[in-house]
Amino acid sequence: MIMNTTLARWNPVRELEEVQERLSSILPFPSLRKKGDKELMRVTEWAPAVDITEDEKEYVVTADLPEIKKEDVKVTVENGILTFSGERKFEKEEKGKKYHRIERSYGSFLRSFDLPDDADSEKVDAKFCDGTLKVHIAKSAKAQPKQIEIKVA
Repeated sequence: MIMNTTLARWNPVRELEEVQERLSSILPFPSLRKKGDKELMRVTEWAPAVDITEDEKEYVVTADLPEIKKEDVKVTVENGILTFSGERKFEKEEKGKKYHRIERSYGSFLRSFDLPDDADSEKVDAKFCDGTLKVHIAKSAKAQPKQIEIKVA
């Protein structure tokens, strides 16, 4: 009987990073990314809800951004990472008006997503309508499935 006696070195920091990555997709934790040898940390006050879908031609990222103006939203693609950010401003406090409860989130936001290998970062289109941001990312031509005709010899 042959036994495999290979040992793996336990790295608690790597495990913490993996937990943070998983939690950051559902909770508004600070975003921690490595850029070269540096670690960048950006704190956001809230994170808008996002849906990501795919079909044979493209990926679509849809984000709910109610009561935000188009001018207050920025979308970028850099080094295979799609990022959108902006700010929802708190309405001015009016004299004579009491606030009993404030549950809606205000302030700056930032969401970043690694693009899949088959995404074409040169063909990205963003549309903003009725408080919804839709970012369309085309799939590269080489990633498209291709039907190959079988010839009879």
